[in-house]
Amino acid sequence: MFDLAGKDAIHLGLGEPDFQPPEASIEAFYQAMKDGHNKYTTTAGLPELRSEIAGLWSHLDSTLTEDNVCITMSGTNAILNSCLCFLGEGDNILIPDPCFPLYGPHAVITGAEPRYYPCTFENEFVPTIESLESLVDENTKAIIYNFPNNPTGATITIEQRDELLEFARRHSLWLISDEVYDRIIYDQPHVSFFGAGYENVVMIQSFSKTFAMTGWRIGYVLSSSLEIMSQIQKMQYYITACSTDAMQYGVLAALQKASDYPAEMRNAFWQRRDLICRRLNAMPGISCHVPEGAFYVFPKFDFPGWTSVDIALEILKDGVVCSPGSAFGDAGEGHLRFAYTIGVEQIDAAMDIVESVLERVSNSSPPTKSSEF
Repeated sequence: MFDLAGKDAIHLGLGEPDFQPPEASIEAFYQAMKDGHNKYTTTAGLPELRSEIAGLWSHLDSTLTEDNVCITMSGTNAILNSCLCFLGEGDNILIPDPCFPLYGPHAVITGAEPRYYPCTFENEFVPTIESLESLVDENTKAIIYNFPNNPTGATITIEQRDELLEFARRHSLWLISDEVYDRIIYDQPHVSFFGAGYENVVMIQSFSKTFAMTGWRIGYVLSSSLEIMSQIQKMQYYITACSTDAMQYGVLAALQKASDYPAEMRNAFWQRRDLICRRLNAMPGISCHVPEGAFYVFPKFDFPGWTSVDIALEILKDGVVCSPGSAFGDAGEGHLRFAYTIGVEQIDAAMDIVESVLERVSNSSPPTKSSEF
């Protein structure tokens, strides 16, 4: 989609904040390099940074220390580490559909089978226990939950969390909880699977979204289980040896000196969310939930015969980039994903174009052959 876009296209496709990291973190990163922190470092990460992170989650588990944290080269690296620890040939893992597109391939890399559980528009993108029970068997070793969710922006209540947690406990599954959008949440507090009474949980985190550090590629794994953390650290060594030395000082500075920065970004996204949802829900043939987290909206469309790729390419012709829902799994078909990571004026202009395109689509026959990438 990005390769096809013209230079003047309005981009609502990429899930990347339109902010820079806090100035304090950039300065600390630079100073650390000047001070000589340009070498290999400890596999698990800077002890001071790991201790700081443990303190962030001590309200959920007061026993946490730096040993419960492993710094990784991004949240994606953290997910791969976890899959390599839990999965092997003949195993399977339960994965949401729609979902972040790398979950399934990470399972395949380990030799395991990804099994996709549906998260439907009708249920506000939260899975039902019935759908999960229909997929689990004696070879199921783990399950991934992702709230706030990419691509839907869905969140969960405490009651829903407890039901999903009980399912994992009932089947003795390792629970990989991808919570990288936990600081971008709007009308309600974040509900975490960590520290909720089940030890077999690993939390995936990233500073990409929290502090607009997508290009830094830095995240972490957190678990109350020291046994699993020792295995996670082995995987980290085998994959990348260690994370970037100087960069970790930049992240530490962000946590210590710019702790309010995620809320500032969240407030900007909040205004954009309200605008884009209002505009989309006013368009014929479109229905969308107002997301409670992340910075995505995942509207459902009703244009018979048109696929999500067809419509995304049609919108692209007029200069707006969005993502076809099918890019996130079979259950994403019939949806589009818009990332509201640009300013309100650009969003408004983009929605004018989208509205015009959808009016054209509603009065046109679908392509004789569905578009493909």
